[in-house]
Order: sequence, then C-alpha cells, then structure tokens
Amino acid sequence: MLTIDFKGKTALVTGVSSGIGRCIAEMFAKAGADIAGCSRSKKENDFAELIQPYNVNYLYQPCDVTNENDLSDLVDTVVERFGRIDFLVSNAGKNVFRGAEMCTQTEWDANMQLNLTSHWQLAKLCKPYLEKTQGVIIIMASNHAFSTIPGCFPYNVTKTALTGLVRSLAIEWGPIIRTVGIAPGFIDTEGNQMWFDSFPDAAAERMRTETMHPVKRIGTSEEVGAWCVFLASKYSAFASGATYLLDGGRSALMQD
Repeated sequence: MLTIDFKGKTALVTGVSSGIGRCIAEMFAKAGADIAGCSRSKKENDFAELIQPYNVNYLYQPCDVTNENDLSDLVDTVVERFGRIDFLVSNAGKNVFRGAEMCTQTEWDANMQLNLTSHWQLAKLCKPYLEKTQGVIIIMASNHAFSTIPGCFPYNVTKTALTGLVRSLAIEWGPIIRTVGIAPGFIDTEGNQMWFDSFPDAAAERMRTETMHPVKRIGTSEEVGAWCVFLASKYSAFASGATYLLDGGRSALMQD
C-alpha cells in the first residue's frame, strides 16, 4: 500500500481562501503536514475550521503575493512558527482574460506581477529554507500553458512562462530542491461556476463543457490537491522540471 506521511514537515500554500488552494492545504494536512496558508482575504477562522480536524499545526496569514514586503513577512512568520519549510505550493493567481488587442498596459503589468513574478519572488525567499530540508516547489500553471482559446490573453502568456520558471528552478536549484508544475484544466471551482453563470443557460454550457472532455466531466479541486501531495512525496523523487497537465484528456481531443 502506498503511504504518504508528512508528519513533522511544513507546507506553505498560497491562495488558500477557496477553490484549488483550499483543497491543496487540506490534502497536505490529511497527509500529516503542518500547514501555513495565505490569501488576500481575512479568513483565518475559515482556515482553522478546515485544518483543525487533522490535528496538525497551522498558520494563516493575510498576504498580497504581489507585495514583496508581504511575501517576506509571510516567509519570516512561517519559519519563526515552524522552524522549517519543506514544501512550497505557489498557487495564488487569478484569471485575467482580456484579449491581445483589448488588454491595457495596466492589466498586462498587474497580470505579470500576480501570475508570474510573485511565484519567482516567493520561491527565492523560500530557497534558503528549502535547501535545508531538501524540499519541493510546486508551481500552479494552467492548461492554457499548452493550448488556449481567443480572449484568454494575457493570462495564457504568464501560465506559459511558468513552465519555463519550473524548468529553470529545477535546473539551477537542483538536486537539493526539486521543482515541478501542475497545469489544471477545467476544475469545478467557484470561479468556473461564475463562467458557466455568464451564459444564458448555465446548465447547458456546463454539460457542453463536460462533453468536450474524454472523461465526460470536469475536474475537482481535491484531485489537484492529491496530485500536489503525490508530487511532493518520495514517490515522485525522480520528477523535476516538468509541468504535468491535468485536464481530463481535453488536450488529446481535436476540437472542431
């Protein structure tokens, strides 16, 4: 039986207020890791309710990942509280869908700072502590890094760039630190439900989307969280520098 036990280890997960990030934190807690979580929201009580049943130590700190001072304070607090960082799951981000012609310079700059630069800055801050624990960095990309559709610029640009960040960190910081990426496709989150709700018939659009996937459904945040735990574990010790596409087979199907 495959067993993953992270007792005595610490995971730092960004963007834990909802959706994928929340489930990533819960999955690491299930595996026994102490959890440090952050988001821009002041949802410490919600995070406590999520993590407390697993009898692990936890920390929640509001943080704007686009603010370097916030990131530095976050890492300092995590190390002060837990004494170590074993896993960094750099998950925080946001859909910024404007289109190449409609995107303003302000939107471009904000998207680059949130969906690309913040991942690099946080990784650098965590590097000294991950070196001590021979830790793992997991960076959340997107299926838009591999193929995209009109109107998803500049989000798709940053997500593509993240795959390069994964490769560079794996090459330059390995073998002490292992770096991998995950590129989720259509995942059942509040944000994606808002996308469905933007159509006149949300149920019909959801069904159409599900049909486009060979697995005939969209993914769950729990599945992404489980992938993160597996990739952080000893069972994935030979995985580094790659970004794993988790899209229910949609990219394998030619669209007409």
